[in-house]
Amino acid sequence: MNAFDLSPLRPRLPSPLEPVEDERLARRGLTLLLKRDDLIHPDLPGNKWRKLALNLRAADGRPVLTFGGAYSNHLRATAAAGRLLGFPTIGVVRGDELAGRPLNPSLARCAADGMRLEFVDRATYRAKGDPATLAALLERAPAETYVVPEGGSNALAVHGCVELGRELAEAADVVAVACGTGGTLAGLAAGLSPGQRALGIPVLKGGFLDAEVRALQEAAFGGVLGDWALDERFHCGGYARTGPVLEAFAQDFEARHGLAIERLYVAKMLYGLVTLAEEGAFPAGTRLAAVVTGAPEPTSPPDGSQGLSGPDPDTP
Repeated sequence: MNAFDLSPLRPRLPSPLEPVEDERLARRGLTLLLKRDDLIHPDLPGNKWRKLALNLRAADGRPVLTFGGAYSNHLRATAAAGRLLGFPTIGVVRGDELAGRPLNPSLARCAADGMRLEFVDRATYRAKGDPATLAALLERAPAETYVVPEGGSNALAVHGCVELGRELAEAADVVAVACGTGGTLAGLAAGLSPGQRALGIPVLKGGFLDAEVRALQEAAFGGVLGDWALDERFHCGGYARTGPVLEAFAQDFEARHGLAIERLYVAKMLYGLVTLAEEGAFPAGTRLAAVVTGAPEPTSPPDGSQGLSGPDPDTP
C-alpha cells in the first residue's frame, strides 16, 4: 500500500456511538445505539469514507473514474475527495437522457466539485463491468486513470469497512446497516467480534445481495467471514422508492430523537430494525446498534437553479 496522504481530510474516527431512548424498543427490553458514521466527514460521510479511503490511497493521486446514478451519494463523495485532495474525477452516470438537462442537486454538487460527468445509456451502464465497455470509457479518460466500481464496493472497500466492526466490538449484540452494493456489510461482519451479528437491510429489491456480499468477502478475505444475514422486506419497492409508511416512520423518528434521517438508506434500515423488534425478533436484553451511514442529500443545486425532479429509481 502506498502512502498517499489522506490526512488533509481530517476524518472523525472512531465515529461517535450514541445511546437512544426509544420506548418501542425499551418496552421489549432492548437498547439502541446509533453509530454516527454520518459525522465522520461533512463531504465524505459514513460508509463513503470507509469504502473510499483505501481506494484513494491505491489511486495515489491519479485521476479516478467511477459510476453512479443521478442521485448517487458515492459520486458526490468521490467528487468531494477530488476537490479536497487535488485529483481529477470522472463520473459515469446512468441515463444518457440526462445529458443537456439542468443538473439535479446531487449532480450539480459533483460538477461544482470539479467532476467531469459522462452520461451513458442504460445498456452501456449495465455492461460497465465488461472489459471492452470499460476500455472504451477509459479511452476518453486521462492516462493511468484508476477505476472505482459503482457504490465504491470492491475488496479494498471491504477492508476499509472492517474497522467499522472493530469500533463496535463488545458494544452491541446485533449491528444493523443499510445495504446498496453490499461492501459495508461484508467488511462490518468481518470486523465484529465472535458472538456479535450483523444485519443487512437491502434498499434495492431483487434478492441478489447475498451472492454479492459473499463474492466481496471471497475477494477480500478468501472466504465468507462473520455472522451476518439479510432481511429483504424493507426496500419499499426498490432503490429511491419510499412511500407514505416509510415517510411517516422517518418523520416520527426525527420528532422523537431530534435527528434528521436520510430516507433512501438510513430510514429503511431503522424502519426494518424497529419492525423486527416489534415482531419479537430479538430477545430481551439484546443491545442493538444502527449504523447511520449518511445524512440527507442536498435539496437544491449549489447555484440555486432548478434541477431534475425525482431520483434515479434503480442505481445507488
